[in-house]
Amino acid sequence: MKTYKIFILPLLILFTTACKDFLDTESLTTANEENFYKTPDDAYKALVGCYDGLQKVWTDGVALPVASEVFSDDCFGGTGNSDGLGYQLMDEFDKLRSPSDLNLFNKNWQFYYEGIYRCNMLINKMDQIAWGTNATLRNTYESEARFLRAYMYFDMVRLWGNIPLLTTPSKDNIPQAAPDEVYKVIAEDLKFAADNLPATAYASQPVAQHGRVTKWAAEALLARVYLFYTGYYGKNDLVGVVSKTQALTYLEDIISNGGYALVEDFAKLWPASSPEGYAGEDNKETIFAIKYTATSDYDGNLDGNFWMIMYGIRDQFSYPYGNGWGGATVNPKVWNAFGTGDTRKLASIISIKDEKITYTKQKGHREYTGYYIKKYSPMVNEAGVPLPEALYGNKDFQRGQFQDYVSIRYSDVLLMATELGSTNAQTYFNEVRQRAYKDRYTPLVATPDNIQKERWLEFAFEGIRYWDLLRQGVDKAAAQIAETTTVLNGRVNVTKTISSAKIKETKGLQQIPYTQITLSDGVLKQNPGW
Repeated sequence: MKTYKIFILPLLILFTTACKDFLDTESLTTANEENFYKTPDDAYKALVGCYDGLQKVWTDGVALPVASEVFSDDCFGGTGNSDGLGYQLMDEFDKLRSPSDLNLFNKNWQFYYEGIYRCNMLINKMDQIAWGTNATLRNTYESEARFLRAYMYFDMVRLWGNIPLLTTPSKDNIPQAAPDEVYKVIAEDLKFAADNLPATAYASQPVAQHGRVTKWAAEALLARVYLFYTGYYGKNDLVGVVSKTQALTYLEDIISNGGYALVEDFAKLWPASSPEGYAGEDNKETIFAIKYTATSDYDGNLDGNFWMIMYGIRDQFSYPYGNGWGGATVNPKVWNAFGTGDTRKLASIISIKDEKITYTKQKGHREYTGYYIKKYSPMVNEAGVPLPEALYGNKDFQRGQFQDYVSIRYSDVLLMATELGSTNAQTYFNEVRQRAYKDRYTPLVATPDNIQKERWLEFAFEGIRYWDLLRQGVDKAAAQIAETTTVLNGRVNVTKTISSAKIKETKGLQQIPYTQITLSDGVLKQNPGW
């Protein structure tokens, strides 16, 4: 068979390691798969490479948290007025907006498969490692590797729908698998992790282990996969592996035994929303996060949050908000959707007008709305120095961003359990809303529509909204996202149209990078509408 050229690192252990806490370890440059994978210590170092593989997937191309917001009704494409139109192509699901952008996600495709290759290598070498009598350690390492593989495959199958499925460290050029085949691997991986990781409550987790996969992360992600798969594909269970009852049981286990809780003040979840009161990374609401540090450079240290700079105010800082590229400008309808007294509004969105920011760079901005994402805004200190430099000496404010991406929060567990029909559904729903409204809270019945709106406001700009819409059906998602409105391009009013027909034509999926289709000699087939 032909060889896939996307697998650019054939050896698992040739990785960079610059993650936080347990991920800090020396990289290996001389070992190979023949003389490696002998001891539990070898397995541990390989596992670090798997985590590093996940951390790396968004260092180039278009990061999924950003893309997911642009796909949704949360944000427009934005960016600079003289930039290419790739973000508008994504926003409008229309390849004619930028016909030359055939490879927006090419680097992501490469890095996802590189990370999966690492996981496959470790998983398939488990039997040759001398575990002795330590079956628990083996199960833990295998569970973590299988979670990471599942996490990456879930990203990919949602983005592209039809992808090659590899569960061994192969570089073969194979056709795309049916989505059910991919989801079966995802479900089995997550179920294995959920059933084999130790049930260590949050308060008992060693600080040095923060960032590692837990039983609770596996259970939560399994429920998320269940909800998306059954919704998007109109099925009753998750490929015969997980039923609705089982998905809810996993969530109830987290609530009863995980030791998590809501941070009392929503704004304290985000550094830019509460610079003085930030609850910190790995707080009691964080179930799983992708870890970043400020040590990235152009010499191979790819450990920073490379995508956050896209959210910064275009070409201008205003303490505590740092400057950036003005991508994913906030749709005003999100600002208007928050109810009176909802503390999440100001915690989630930077309003140029309401925060009395004098913004002078509109001429260089495309699709300017006056609203920016606050949750993942780059930051500066009071002297205007970007925090990567002020705190860690990294003068590259683009590559040095270090805020973790919080992928799963405890409030998501509560709302998923509500949606799945927990006997405590109303209590869980109330808990999320009471935190948001504080003393201005008023009761609201947890109907399906109210649950979905609550999810929209709770997780705005966290890369969740689009998938919540899509799992309600492509037609419903298209109707919600489609609109004709006016935006400012270089201070000039321009009509912007997002057509529901384009979303339906593509079924909400993205274009497979044309480079990958070429490299496969046509074995890979492009998705409809692209």
